[in-house]
Amino acid sequence: MADVFRTAKKAVAFPSPAPVSVTVAGRAIIATRCLSVVLLVNELGYDNIADFVHRSTQAWDSTLIFIASQLIFFIELRCALVLMRGSNCGRWGYVATQLIVSAYMWSASMGWVYPEIFSIDGESNAAIIHALIMQKFPDVLILLLLFVPVSSRDFFRRG
Repeated sequence: MADVFRTAKKAVAFPSPAPVSVTVAGRAIIATRCLSVVLLVNELGYDNIADFVHRSTQAWDSTLIFIASQLIFFIELRCALVLMRGSNCGRWGYVATQLIVSAYMWSASMGWVYPEIFSIDGESNAAIIHALIMQKFPDVLILLLLFVPVSSRDFFRRG
């Protein structure tokens, strides 16, 4: 029994530590997604959240968009965990989720896709596009951390 405590063994062994840029990007994905949920709950309160869920489940198309949004949330969290372990699928999965979300928000905000559950209000098309770019700016910075530094690219090429 004493030998167990004398030798230090890791419970989970990673192949090699992730570069700082990948670790920061993965933690930023997790932090921003979880923080956005906390801020949304704080802003809306219980009654408005219940009303939002109730309105989202009134029609099949709204329900599908609502369920898809929850699925995207969990896929982004999974991508963050997987990419910190060196999986290139996590990196490209995060890119795919950002493209899907951006395309839906842009088309719903322009009035081309119904239901417009997750749309951005604006006075003109330029104002809507500007608001969308500003909302997606942190995600673009995360993508830059995953694709631009040489250490990040080498880390994903290895695995």
